[in-house]
Amino acid sequence: MNILDTLRERDYIEQTIYEDKLRELLETKKVPFYIGIDPTADSLHIGHFVSLMVASYMQKAGHKPIILMGGGTATIGDPSGKTDMRRMMSIEEINHNVECIKNQVSKFVSFEGENPAIIVNNADWLRDLKFVDFMREIGSQFSVSKMLSAECYKTRLETGLTFFEMGYMLLQSYDFLTLYNKYGCKIQIGGNDQWSNIIGGVNLIRKFGHEDSFAFTFKLLTTKEGKKMGKTERGALWLDEEKTSPYEFYQYWRNVDDKDIKKVLCMLTFLPMDEINKLTNVEGEEINKAKKVAAYEITKLVHGEQKAKEAEEAAEALFSGKGIADNMPTVELQDGSSILEAIITAKFAPSKGQARILVDQGGISINDEKIQDQSYVLSKELGEEIILKKGKKGFCKIILK
Repeated sequence: MNILDTLRERDYIEQTIYEDKLRELLETKKVPFYIGIDPTADSLHIGHFVSLMVASYMQKAGHKPIILMGGGTATIGDPSGKTDMRRMMSIEEINHNVECIKNQVSKFVSFEGENPAIIVNNADWLRDLKFVDFMREIGSQFSVSKMLSAECYKTRLETGLTFFEMGYMLLQSYDFLTLYNKYGCKIQIGGNDQWSNIIGGVNLIRKFGHEDSFAFTFKLLTTKEGKKMGKTERGALWLDEEKTSPYEFYQYWRNVDDKDIKKVLCMLTFLPMDEINKLTNVEGEEINKAKKVAAYEITKLVHGEQKAKEAEEAAEALFSGKGIADNMPTVELQDGSSILEAIITAKFAPSKGQARILVDQGGISINDEKIQDQSYVLSKELGEEIILKKGKKGFCKIILK
């Protein structure tokens, strides 16, 4: 099966360009391809997960991954999908983030063996560019009117698109040209929100006389309502266990909507399609088995088998009523802390005002007892370790000192 067919079967592919030639290339040659990751944080989040899964499938099919760290482009920040300009980051902060992310990438693609992936940093060629020379060679190849019609700029036009941000498409396109010339990279892949930037690179290479540049994009991981997956009680779903614990990570996938579970299994696991179809072609409570499998497999991929087992055991202990579960998100508080302090420390609310609303609405409980008194105080009489719960899915273990 052509890798494009494999990716389509698992519902990854969104858009392609020059698909007939791309298909022929992937069938007849082992091709270097690249994905770009801008190090705007010191950890990847669930939004990067799909791109790394696609890269893994491509590598398993014999194609060579080039992981491009955007140490140069991160100094600008991609305006795609943003209503405001991204915060400008220092070079030191960007370099730190690059090193942190490199370790996470290795869980998805191999840097050893006959077809090792490589990591490159576009800071190596972007930070020392001479502006006039770059604009003469590269800027002259782009039409401003076409750029402004791209989806990645439309939203920003309403709030004020800076020339600084407009340069992002040129730099990303130049990345593809550089990788094409240096490594023979023929394909760029990325999320569907990157389509305009990606096409810019394909067309730039072709304007310089090469007809073998290609691209495809994959679907973003969204719910049945079209909203991006990856938001938890504590914010973004990070791949770093210091930011999102393995237990919370496991619980997120354990609680996905019934209608989303097949998509999750297809896009975020390596389970065979016949097994996925068997797990998901069920009704009623039977779908919970598929959710447990998804939660375990995805957590194992990101955090390792031991952490996945611990998260699974913690979840079973909690929901079976066998006592306080280990390995769930944990915070420490002083004996005598208020319920409002506990809610904020557990990151169930950003302020006392919102914490009060949660209490008033009956959304908070301690050891399964609903708390409706805003002045409630936590004491060791409840036990040195207690469970704070928000709604049905938010859990946090509190250790009183």
